[in-house]
Amino acid sequence: MDVFLTHGYFLEEDEKEQAIMRPYPPLGLLYISAFLKEHDVKTMVFDTTFSSFEELKKALEKNKPALVALYANLMPKINLIKVMRFIRSNPKLSETKIVLGGPDVTYNKENYMAAGADFLVIGEGEQTMLELAEAIKNDRSVAEITGLVHWNEKEMVVNPPRVKIKQVDELPMPDREAIDLETYLSAWKERHGSSTISLSTQRGCPYTCNWCSTAVYGQSYRRRSATLVADEVELLIERYQPDSLWFVDDVFTVSHKWISELHDEFIQRGIAIAFECITRAERLTDEVLEQLKAMGCSKIWIGAESGSQKIIDEMDRRVDVNVVREQIRKARQVGIGTGTFIMLGYPNETMSDIKETVHHLKTSNPDHFTITVAYPIAGTSLYEQVKPKMKPLPSWNESTDRDIDFERTYSRAFYNHAVRYVVNSVNAHKYWESKSFLPWAKGKTKAILSRTAMAFMK
Repeated sequence: MDVFLTHGYFLEEDEKEQAIMRPYPPLGLLYISAFLKEHDVKTMVFDTTFSSFEELKKALEKNKPALVALYANLMPKINLIKVMRFIRSNPKLSETKIVLGGPDVTYNKENYMAAGADFLVIGEGEQTMLELAEAIKNDRSVAEITGLVHWNEKEMVVNPPRVKIKQVDELPMPDREAIDLETYLSAWKERHGSSTISLSTQRGCPYTCNWCSTAVYGQSYRRRSATLVADEVELLIERYQPDSLWFVDDVFTVSHKWISELHDEFIQRGIAIAFECITRAERLTDEVLEQLKAMGCSKIWIGAESGSQKIIDEMDRRVDVNVVREQIRKARQVGIGTGTFIMLGYPNETMSDIKETVHHLKTSNPDHFTITVAYPIAGTSLYEQVKPKMKPLPSWNESTDRDIDFERTYSRAFYNHAVRYVVNSVNAHKYWESKSFLPWAKGKTKAILSRTAMAFMK
């Protein structure tokens, strides 16, 4: 083939995900594969999720691709460096060129090029990858390919940025046939009793949250038509019979007009399938909630990140925490499950803010919430803000942005206990409300122990 696409995430190495078992296919690579095939470029997608590094090496040696395309985000970075080293040291792959794309390359150009890359794709990958594949196949110069980083002799050259794809309706659907999607469906079915498939309807996000990376799609909003999205949903139902769908868009209800159009498509076509999505509280209304419910929305994740308005403002979230609470409650009232995201350890956060977050979760009462300790991603405003306060890290080749720590209000150990304090406090509250007194007593005890540990870790 002309292009060998892979990503370097191995489920067998991820103990947390093995426990959760909610894997999703690499949609970005599948979009690239579909676009290249549409233009007569031969591709192969080697999905590493359920595979191993040894199997990946065998596939590379067997196929001897002209171009290996690696998707780079935070999690598999160290594995991608291993893949590049393997290619560079293998005589059978001496003619193979390496290109990387994805959110992690934009602000780490020099490091990835030094680690062994021949090219980097900055931003959206479809058009740049097509021009690069054709240039390599026909031995043409890459100097004029926008959105590309390459070598000129021993000098790294950053070509001008590529204009974002405006007409996203012209893009083909992801090349899901290139991977074994049944493996994903089976994994979900075995662990959770139902299967799900992910899909994307938009590119970019118009909001300014300063911890969030917009390295690939930018601070923009481009969306596929409701008609084409409904077409894809019908195709997925017919071909794979999933029990539910997961819309991966950053803010699913950003456009009320589009939601209304998709609602009409679902109703007119008789599409009936459960789905989950993510949104912002201020982009929900009573009408939108009713439309989502009628379409089959089973759960909506409403971003908050903190229960403290002070911290929300620090994040430049531009939302009122009271609106978040109200919309979580309203979603539950119309029969839609709710989830939210919580982040601890943000700059200037105090114990008072953490208590506000516990209060927020108790009063809004989402069905689920995820919680993490904040870490800065290169290229974000948060990264630049805490850069002077960052603690020493291992070398770039041996670490990721997730390993970055910085001087916070309290110690890192404090926040480890703070996570347990929040989780146990909220769970104990739920048990009390449901009159489950033994679990309440256990949860309350754990919360007290965590709070005590926090006092010693400041």
